[in-house]
Amino acid sequence: MKSYILDILTSKEEGKHVSVCGWVYRHRISGNMAFAIIRDSTGIIQCTIKKDKVDEKSWKNTQDAYIESSVIISGTIKKDERAPGGYELLADKFETISRGEPFPISKDLSEEFLLDVRHLWMRSQKITNIMKARSHIVNYLREFFANENFWEFAPPIITKSGCEGGSTLFEMNYFGEKAYLTQSSQMYAEVFIYSHEKVYVFAPSFRAEKSRTIRHLAEYWHLEPEMAWYDQKMNMELQEKMLEYVVQKMVANHPDLLKICGREPEELKNIKVPFPRLDYSKAIEKVNELGGKMKWGDDFGADEESLLTKEYDVPLFVHNFPKEIKAFYMKEDPKKPDTVLNADVLAPHGHGEIIGGSERIWELEELLSRMKEQNLNIDDYKWYVDLRRYGSVPHSGYGLGVERLVKWILNLDHIRDTIPFPRTINRCYP
Repeated sequence: MKSYILDILTSKEEGKHVSVCGWVYRHRISGNMAFAIIRDSTGIIQCTIKKDKVDEKSWKNTQDAYIESSVIISGTIKKDERAPGGYELLADKFETISRGEPFPISKDLSEEFLLDVRHLWMRSQKITNIMKARSHIVNYLREFFANENFWEFAPPIITKSGCEGGSTLFEMNYFGEKAYLTQSSQMYAEVFIYSHEKVYVFAPSFRAEKSRTIRHLAEYWHLEPEMAWYDQKMNMELQEKMLEYVVQKMVANHPDLLKICGREPEELKNIKVPFPRLDYSKAIEKVNELGGKMKWGDDFGADEESLLTKEYDVPLFVHNFPKEIKAFYMKEDPKKPDTVLNADVLAPHGHGEIIGGSERIWELEELLSRMKEQNLNIDDYKWYVDLRRYGSVPHSGYGLGVERLVKWILNLDHIRDTIPFPRTINRCYP
């Protein structure tokens, strides 16, 4: 009967006979003895194979195995403090399922090579653990919204119009008509607030930005909630509550995984609401005090966001950006003309923006006026405008970049390691 490695290491049943199905992670032969580190989806365990303790075929299989050969090893559990996890398997049978060919990842660990063989590098312990952490983070996001009585809906990926503007759209031929890969599913999420009130979509978004930074992807996963009857204050409170929930779940339930990925759990324990808030104008002043060079109307880049979050160990809200540099659907603040009721969440220590949100323009004439200001073709957005014609309500929403969230929580150096197959300006393979 198959046993998972984690179960063996946690049960600590010394003397029990088990069988492990997995892959050869490390392999070394010394005379009449061999040591094989075997991995499965739950962890790694050391197996000791002695020539005089196994049959002839098992010993041959042991000698012939390659790194990443798939195997079934049977044996007895033995305590050994020197072994990974404190226990090893004394083998009495070594069966090779697929020997395969010599594994190509050995001494060449250059970034470009590892991206070329990403389909194989996904087996590495580093990426395996990051993907496990990502899975937990996504599960906790969904759990949070379930607890808050949100409904999840599936949006289309192919659209006829852009949400954030035409310069970063991926154009495609849709049966002879011009169409695009979606930049955001926000507008489609808004459709559902009139029947379900609190909703979210979780789907890929695509941005044709010619960016080579450590936090940009051309294809990424986008979590986009929309809420009827929510104002800006309620919107921001929901965002910080969500972040606290996910981070504290990771700290409480997966501290060892956080450590393996490079994040000390203690560093995240202080991620508690409320988060600090900084008006855009004050943020500009702050950046310039710290050595930056910005003027009112500029947007923040990675350097400016790093300066702003330098003093913080928790995320920071920057709110009320100039109307001219934000999307057409963001509502103008009547108390601060020429600014919109929006906010970006900046993760601390240079990880940068992870959330962008706002109150949406919900009145028909205001939306039409803003669209004319930005020279948008209203016919391209007819269905979106219709939402304001028939029983519109005040509402708010935001977009979270899942890969940026994972990068911050795990304290990773580059966003490409947060997604299985990163799509960037110079990479669309494998």
